[in-house]
Amino acid sequence: MKNLAVLGSTGSIGKNTLEVVRNLNKNGHSVNVKYITANSNIDLLCEQVNEFKPKAAVIFKEELCKELKTRLSDLGCEILCGSEGINEIAARDDYDIAVNALVGFCGLIPTIEAIKNGKVLALANKESLVVAGELITKLVNKYKTCILPIDSEHSAILQCIQGEKLGSITKLILTASGGPFRTYPKELLHEVTKKEALNHPNWKMGNKITIDSATLMNKGFEIIEAKWLFNIKAEKIEVLIHPQSIIHSMVEFSDGSVKAQLGVPDMKIPIQYAITYPERISSDFPRLDLSLLKNLTFESPDFEKFECLKLAYDVIKSGGSYPVVLNAANEAAVDLFLNERIHFSDIPFLISSALDKHNNTDCLELENIIEIDKRSRQFVYDSAQAIYQGV
Repeated sequence: MKNLAVLGSTGSIGKNTLEVVRNLNKNGHSVNVKYITANSNIDLLCEQVNEFKPKAAVIFKEELCKELKTRLSDLGCEILCGSEGINEIAARDDYDIAVNALVGFCGLIPTIEAIKNGKVLALANKESLVVAGELITKLVNKYKTCILPIDSEHSAILQCIQGEKLGSITKLILTASGGPFRTYPKELLHEVTKKEALNHPNWKMGNKITIDSATLMNKGFEIIEAKWLFNIKAEKIEVLIHPQSIIHSMVEFSDGSVKAQLGVPDMKIPIQYAITYPERISSDFPRLDLSLLKNLTFESPDFEKFECLKLAYDVIKSGGSYPVVLNAANEAAVDLFLNERIHFSDIPFLISSALDKHNNTDCLELENIIEIDKRSRQFVYDSAQAIYQGV
C-alpha cells in the first residue's frame, strides 16, 4: 500500500495523477489517496472525495470552506482551508508520497514541508526548485529523502541515466515543442491573443503553464530545475526544439552515445513512473506506434524571438536571488496577460525590467525568498499600471 497526498488534485497534473491511481488499482496494485487539495473547483473536489474517500481535503479559496464542509458532511472527511491547510497536509506523517501538482510559488512551502517530513516528493511544481534549488537540495540531503520529477523532460532524463555513472554525462538535452508561435515572425508576437497563446499544439495543460510554454519560459525553468535535480552545470544543459513532442529528452555520454526516452505526449506516463519508481508497472495508457510517425525534426531555439528563454539562461549564469525574481516577475506578467491587461510581448519586457531593478544577493533563506518574491511581483504590477495608465 502506498499512501498519496495529491496537492492540486483538480488541476491537469492532479487529474492525471488520480487517473494513474485508478489504473494501478484496477490492475491489482494498492494505492490509496490519503489527502487531496484544490484551489477553487469545489464541484470536482467533491467528486474526487466521493470516489477516493481521502482522510482530509483542502480547499484553497477560504470563502468556499463552509460550502465544502456542508456538501461533504456525511463522508467523515476532514476539511481544511487556505494555504495553511495545504501546508499542514504536507507536514503530516501518515502518507508516503507527496505529489506536488500546485502551480507557481505557492508550491514552495508544501515542497519544503514534505521534504522535512521525510516524504518522497513527486514534483511537478518546478517553481520550487527554480526559486529555492540550493535550499531544497540541502534539505533533501539533511532529511535523507528524494525528489522524483513528474515533468516529462526530467522524468525522461531520470529514465535515461538509470544504471549510468553520473560522471559520464556530458550533456542533457531538453526538448521543447516550440509552442504555438514557433513559426511566427517576432513582430507578430505583440498582437497575439490570449486564445491563440492558450492553443498549445501537443499538450493539454493549465493556463499558466500553457502561456509559459508559449513564451518558452517553461523551458527556461526546466533548465534551472535540471541543474538542481541532476547536479549538473548549466552549460551542460541544452534546449532543442522538437515540434512532435515524441522524444521527451536526451542524455549525451562521454563516449558519444546518446540515450533518448520516447513516448506519446501523455503526462500519465511520467506520473506513474514517479509513483512506482524504481519499478515499471504495466498500464492501459496509449502506446507509441513508430510506424505512424512520418518524421521527427529538431531545430535550435530562436533566442531573439523567445526572449524568456534567454533571460532564464542569463539568470542561471548570474545565480543568487535572480531566479526568485525571474519566477515572481513571470507569474505576475502571465497573470496580467491572462487578464488581458498587457500584450504577449510585454511578458519578457516586464521580467527583464524586474531583473534590472533587483540587487542580487546570495542570502537565500526562506524568509528572504518570500520577501524578494513579494517585492518583484509588486514591481511588475506597478510597472504594468504605469505603462497602461487609463487603458
